[in-house]
Amino acid sequence: MKIFRTLAAAVVLLTLCAATAAKADDNPAWTTPIAPFKIADNLYYVGSQDLASYLIVTPKGDILINSSLEASVPLIRHSVEQLGFKFTDIKILLISHAHSDHDAGSAAILKQTGAQYMVMDGDVPVVEDGGRSDFAYGGKQDYPPAKVSRILHDGETVSLGGAVLTAHKTPGHTRGCTTWTMVAKDHGANRNVVIVGSWNVNPGFRLVDTKAKPASYPGIAADYAHTFDVLRGLPCDIFLGAHGVYFNMLEKLKRVPAEGTAVWVDPAGYKAAVAERQQAFEAELAKQKAG
Repeated sequence: MKIFRTLAAAVVLLTLCAATAAKADDNPAWTTPIAPFKIADNLYYVGSQDLASYLIVTPKGDILINSSLEASVPLIRHSVEQLGFKFTDIKILLISHAHSDHDAGSAAILKQTGAQYMVMDGDVPVVEDGGRSDFAYGGKQDYPPAKVSRILHDGETVSLGGAVLTAHKTPGHTRGCTTWTMVAKDHGANRNVVIVGSWNVNPGFRLVDTKAKPASYPGIAADYAHTFDVLRGLPCDIFLGAHGVYFNMLEKLKRVPAEGTAVWVDPAGYKAAVAERQQAFEAELAKQKAG
């Protein structure tokens, strides 16, 4: 039953992703607020119904993952403050990848907080030119450029106030797509947290060279294959992602009153989702090769 739910969620997700370049802020699930909530001791969800933003709270200031749309910034700020934290305590801003539904709000958040902006190497040019150089959506998802404070590389860590996040380069969806991992305390137990950057081959992504058109970028298929190798190897207790639909967030939220934060511990769901998305990638690759 879980596999069927994952497959259904994937179909919905691909539909949502197809709108990324055109009218991202017209998608209700991306802009509809939900009450922010605690995932583990210092890890909170501060995003919308589907665009995921995460707050990691430390004694030395806070870390925010994903600025989402330009229109999302007031929502994220309200969620942070609703939890009782100060928006201006955000010292570091990170993203999952350089698409407008995850990084278009960065310039506004940097202006309001003075945070350092840390981005994986492959996504830095796109972030700094406001989406114009994106291989798929360049010219279709323009947003305010934002200056990167620190260029990240695969396997590097970001640390603040005792919190340590590791940046795993999981490219394909974008050149610098990043999956974040950390260890979080949950009722005294250490939990391996995985925040998936993205694993999807969006409509229009070209994985192979043809006579008519080249691949979306050189090596994109190999990048996706590498991404799934990385994701399969990550230890995961708490399964999260750049979109709530990745980890069946809304369904799990319904169980929180009875189960508490235990609902976010889902290693089996993580393995099933990685396997299903890899199968989808391999099927699309075979289809494009045959075509």
